[in-house]
Amino acid sequence: MQTHSKYKFITWLRQRNQQRKRTILLTGLMLLLLFLAKLSTAQDSLSASTLSASQVMSIVKRYHPVARIADINIDMAKADITIARGQFDPQLYSYNAQKTFDGTDYYNYNRPELNIPTWFGVSISTGLEYLSGSRTDPQETSGKTSYFGVTVPLAKNLLMDKRRAALQTAKIYKDASQVEKNVIANNILQESIAAYWNWTLQYQVIQVLNEAVEVNRKRVEFIKTGFRLGDRPGIDTIEAIAQLQNMELLQYQAILDFNNAGLGLSVYLWTSEQQPYTLPSTVIPAPQPGLTELAVPVLDSLLNAARILHPELRLYDYKLDALAVEKKLKFQELLPTVNFTYNQLGKGYDVLKTATGPLFENNFRYGFSVGIPLRFSAGRGEYKKARLKIMEAETAQRYKQLQVETKVRAYYNELVTLRQQLLLQENNYKNYQLLLQGEETRFKNGESSLFLVNTRENKTLEALQKLQELRNKYVKTFNSLQWAAGQLLY
Repeated sequence: MQTHSKYKFITWLRQRNQQRKRTILLTGLMLLLLFLAKLSTAQDSLSASTLSASQVMSIVKRYHPVARIADINIDMAKADITIARGQFDPQLYSYNAQKTFDGTDYYNYNRPELNIPTWFGVSISTGLEYLSGSRTDPQETSGKTSYFGVTVPLAKNLLMDKRRAALQTAKIYKDASQVEKNVIANNILQESIAAYWNWTLQYQVIQVLNEAVEVNRKRVEFIKTGFRLGDRPGIDTIEAIAQLQNMELLQYQAILDFNNAGLGLSVYLWTSEQQPYTLPSTVIPAPQPGLTELAVPVLDSLLNAARILHPELRLYDYKLDALAVEKKLKFQELLPTVNFTYNQLGKGYDVLKTATGPLFENNFRYGFSVGIPLRFSAGRGEYKKARLKIMEAETAQRYKQLQVETKVRAYYNELVTLRQQLLLQENNYKNYQLLLQGEETRFKNGESSLFLVNTRENKTLEALQKLQELRNKYVKTFNSLQWAAGQLLY
């Protein structure tokens, strides 16, 4: 009996040693695989390219179709200036007429003329005349003559006319089109940056769940080993596997959300050839800036900058400038039409040599034209309408300024609150980490259960995800604050 008991003890001891060797071997293999996995991850992180928020903004500014359309609008505004300047181009006219009837040469008339409009409303004209025939108007001069003259408005159109108003308005709208591009770019940048930070958040969720899956895989192997050694009950292996499967399900969902977020970001990414660009799987977000890099700005400085530089408010300034030009033009309708025309005449085709004497002594022609509406009804109505348009634009500008300031204040309050929440959540996450570490230590010493470890782990993961969401929201709110103040472009 003693020999048999001794043999059973030796056999049990050998089996125990073999189990320990297998455990040590498995543990070594797990450590080796973990090292290789970390090495592979490190290599992937080195080979994968990163995409930062500033790079996204630069791509959107340069290549997004909406920004290109805004550039086209600027070019169209420049074309409008060219069109308006065309009204000041010198114009060459030529009138030719001849009449012969029943063998009688009535007249032969030829008159080329060059007319040069000027910025000050004065028109300069010069031309040649040739008249011959037996039935000509006695007021006309037969033979070759030439002239040089001016037409001056003395009341209406003296200080402003349609040509000058059109050119001034075209220049104002050209400058306004650049500001309108900034409005469009400011909005599209805000949308693209929001998509970028959503993509970044999903990537961070994947990183957290990847680590959680790896930790749970190790825990499953640890509990299986303990079960084989008789240190753990079998139900612990089921609970550990269930926790691992739950983490893997969350991991797959996170990968799906990350891929979809990448597609949402790709909408804003275009190449220089105006082709849509899809983010490859090797591209990952750049590290997220810390709180010190995104300090809360001074509210008063933001509000002052918004009042001066916000593109939507600046558009109203240009609109008011254009309406001021229209008001000056409509004021001309309240003035009578008084035009003075003077022509210096000369014999032959050289007016400078043949013109003699003072302007109103010999070889001249002049005239006055006067037109006065008796009630000025149209003029009074147009001028009043122009003033009302200015009042309407000023009221809309004040209301828009109030909206801008309200948005800036709201995002500022949100940013301040988020900063406080972030500090609290960071401490909250650290406390959950300590609780999890303590529970794992108790579990390894046999003083706790796997259920409590899983509960602590879930709470820690929730705290970490909440922390990441707050960080992401803080950065998005910071960018939204810049957008609300019209500073996202600068």
